[in-house]
Order: sequence, then C-alpha cells, then structure tokens
Amino acid sequence: MFTGLISDVGVVRAVSGNGDTRFVIGANYDMATVAIGASIACDGACLTVVQKDSDSFSVDVSAETLSCTTLGGWVTDTPVNLERSLRIGEELGGHLVLGHVDGVAEVIDRRADGDSIRFEFEAPTDCARFIAQKGSVTLNGASLTVNDVDDARFGVNIIPHTAEVTTFGALQAGCRVNLEVDLLARYVARLQSGTKAST
Repeated sequence: MFTGLISDVGVVRAVSGNGDTRFVIGANYDMATVAIGASIACDGACLTVVQKDSDSFSVDVSAETLSCTTLGGWVTDTPVNLERSLRIGEELGGHLVLGHVDGVAEVIDRRADGDSIRFEFEAPTDCARFIAQKGSVTLNGASLTVNDVDDARFGVNIIPHTAEVTTFGALQAGCRVNLEVDLLARYVARLQSGTKAST
C-alpha cells in the first residue's frame, strides 16, 4: 500500500534477462533500511526488491507487467518515480494507492498555468469511467487531483515543487504514463453495477 507521494527519483542503471526482465534502479534511499522482499512503487507499479547494493536495488518484472505498463519501454538512464510502502502510523498525505497499474494514459497537451504546469491526459476507455472531477488519480505513482474531465480526457495541474521532485517536469505531449484509478471509485462502480444487475 502506498500514498502517491513520491519520495525519490531513481534511474534505471541496467536491464537484463531472457524470461522475466531484471531492472537495476539507482536510488537515494538508505539501502540498509530496505529489506529484500520489500515493496517499492516504481512509476506507480508495485515491485519487489530481489537484490540490493549500497545505492541501488533490483526488481524482476514479468512479461505481463511489461506489456500493460510503461515499464516495457524502460532503458538505461530512464528516470523513475519511487515510493516506499506505507507503514502503519505514517501520515497519509495523498490517497490510498495499491501500486496496481490499471492502464497507460497519454499526455495530450502541456501548457503553463501561472507558475504551474497544466497537463491534459487521455485515459484508456475502460479506465475513463473511474475518473471524476475533483477525484484522485495516480499517474506514474503520484497522487494527483483531477481538475476536469471530458469523456476519456482529463486535466491535472502540477505545481512547481512536484515538477521539480518527480519526473513530471520532463513530460511532454506524446509521453505515456502509468495510470491507477482511485480505489474507492473502483468499488463504487462495482457496487452500482451489482445493484443494476439485481433490479
């Protein structure tokens, strides 16, 4: 479980493997406090630490995950938003994030909005119904508030701090991002569909 508050930007140092793909990710975490088997959200995908060094950790990623996230496009030097898993008692500053990517959204537009950056994204059709104005969404692991929705397209504002401490500052039109819809929206939709089916 995560909160969508990015705590580090790592970088892919190596990619290897014939079956599952192994990524070595450089990070600024104190790796002495990161256990083998720990979960780290990497651009929003919950991955398991299988090996570590003094300033990096390794994760194994299945072909299924590579095919339905942006991880299939990772190469050496790709920057990655990172978040360690939530501990009981810690502040929940974003919203509850599972680290289960629902689909890949595309940046349609980027423009200045005061000191902030206004992004417009297009969500996959099967995810669009879970995205609501003023609701929460997770993009590349970051918890963000939806400003407006137009069918499958939705807008968010990125403040200067977020642009500086995440990979959002470098995003341009045409870039793809991992999307996780809000957990509550998913369950509300499921309950509503169950109610309709029983009436």
